[in-house]
Amino acid sequence: MPRTAKEQTVEQLGGPRSVLARQRRDHAEMDRLMERYRALTDGEEREQVLKEVVQLVFSHAFAEETVLWPAVRRSVADGEELTSRVEEEHQQINDLVAGIERLSPGDPEREEKVARVFTLIRQDIRDEEDLVLPRLQEASDTAQLRRLGAAWETVRRSAPTHPHPIVPRRPPGNALLGVPLSLYDRLRDRLGPILPPAVLKRVLTALTGLLVSAAVAAVVRKRR
Repeated sequence: MPRTAKEQTVEQLGGPRSVLARQRRDHAEMDRLMERYRALTDGEEREQVLKEVVQLVFSHAFAEETVLWPAVRRSVADGEELTSRVEEEHQQINDLVAGIERLSPGDPEREEKVARVFTLIRQDIRDEEDLVLPRLQEASDTAQLRRLGAAWETVRRSAPTHPHPIVPRRPPGNALLGVPLSLYDRLRDRLGPILPPAVLKRVLTALTGLLVSAAVAAVVRKRR
């Protein structure tokens, strides 16, 4: 198996446009921001950095789940097991950050959750760079890695930027819900919360139910 993505040069990863190099750049930025958060003492600065961490982590994870992990499942023998492990980590991060966003800055419980989520993010990075990405690298040529990189970057730039724990982790559910959620999140990033959390949860639950119904109907039609 190829070496961990962390130890390879950009050229070995397929060049700067490869999905492997793009992933590693994001991972390095996450780590830099988390370290900056820990080093800061000013409350407002810390909140801004935490906001940047959250926005990057969730847009990055959404692009993985929409573009990258389906490619791993198609091309890697144990891709299902590998991606299921990472998706479980993503769900834990989702749940923790959703809890963080409900608590006030300075709350000791909030700081404890931030520390836990940072630990999970770092574990997720290691699992991806040491286990998942090398297996994808092994199964793909440079052209494939660059095509995946272009698709991944397109999705990442228009992805949701906040946790939505009830949203499916896999296509087509996450991809279909991604458009309205991205619009909502980006307005929220500019203007603050728009809908009360309880109302947003009801809306998302209803949308998820509609998607499940549509998927079932599509399967029934296909079998006829």
